[in-house]
Formats: sequence, structure tokens, C-alpha cells
Amino acid sequence: MLFDFTQIPPQDAYKLVVSSVVPRPIAWVVTQDAAGVVNAAPYSFFNAFSDNPVVVGIGCGPKPPGALKDTAANIKATGQFTVCLVPEEAIHAMNATAVDFPPEVDELQEAGLTALPSAKIRPPRIAESPVALECETFQLVPAGHHTIVLGRVLAVHIKDDCVLDAAKCYVDTPKLNLVGRMHGRGWYTRTTDRLEVPRLTVAEWEARKKAAE
Repeated sequence: MLFDFTQIPPQDAYKLVVSSVVPRPIAWVVTQDAAGVVNAAPYSFFNAFSDNPVVVGIGCGPKPPGALKDTAANIKATGQFTVCLVPEEAIHAMNATAVDFPPEVDELQEAGLTALPSAKIRPPRIAESPVALECETFQLVPAGHHTIVLGRVLAVHIKDDCVLDAAKCYVDTPKLNLVGRMHGRGWYTRTTDRLEVPRLTVAEWEARKKAAE
């Protein structure tokens, strides 16, 4: 069934995309304003986009009636933020940080979360997250009512028992127990149901074709 985005309202186009582009990783973004007040909020318009430099991207929507959300406003003001990934055991605390508190409220305190100092930037990281990326602004890209925040990753903290081999930078990804965003206002997915499909070389592909003849 074809949905022509030039012929339907933007909210319907958005609904179709976020209901089908799933699962999405969740960026649990921690920022500070110029006065040092901490803000934390989850974003599922998020992924990694570049290898050198390592760049991650987050899509930050506006507050009604069009002002920047606290996350985007803080990043614009300070140029720094942490991206913490969400394990299943912290999913309800993550959901609490999505409440639309006023700017002066520290969401980490409201959700009963623990702030830990970052190594290279001012905004803290979340102790309950097994992975935290320390980022500085690489580029801010306006996209309609949204701001796409591209952040250069300066450092990453990974929980000790989730590192298989520090020298080789091997991570025990299943042990992170991360969750992803699905459809609607409250659906998420676990990452415990996995299947392995090894990548093929051209030679392996040709051998498979020949064997099937």
C-alpha cells in the first residue's frame, strides 16, 4: 500500500515511519545548562553514523509552541553531552526522565538515578547505564521542527564485566542487556532474541550459487 507523503498530513507520515522503522536504539542524553543544572531525557531518533571521527546523531524535537527542548538548548549553549544506553533493568527510570519536567528540575534525582562524573566533559553520566558516550557537538542540523544533533564521541565508559578483552576492544554485547524503542507511546523490545547471519565474501557467494545449480 502506497502512502504519498506529499498528500497526507505530516503527523500521519511521522506515525507511519516510527511504527515501521524499528527497533531503534535509545539515546539517554544527559546535558547541563550554563548554570550547571542537569537534564536527562531519552531519544529514539538516534544512531551511530561515522567511524573516523566517531559521530552519533540524535533527533531532538521542539517544545510547544516551538522553543527548543532542554536537551537541544543545553547542547547549543554548552556543546557537550553524554549518551547513555538503556539496559532493561533501568527502563522504568528511563521512562521517568521522559516526563516533561520544568527546566530547573534534575530528572536524574526525580528518577532515583546516580550521576557519575565524566572524564572529558562537564555533563555527568548515568551509573545505571552500562555504556556512556562522552560527546562534543560536531554539527547541529536544522530539519523542519527538529534539530539533528551530531556529536563527536570523545570517550566511552563500558561496565567492567561487559568488556571481554580490553586490549582488543571486544565487548560482551549481549551482557549489556539493552532495550530498543518500538511503536506507539510505550512499546519497547529486548535484545535477548538474536540470530547470527555471517557476512559473505564474493567467493563464498559464488560458491553457494554454484552448489545450488
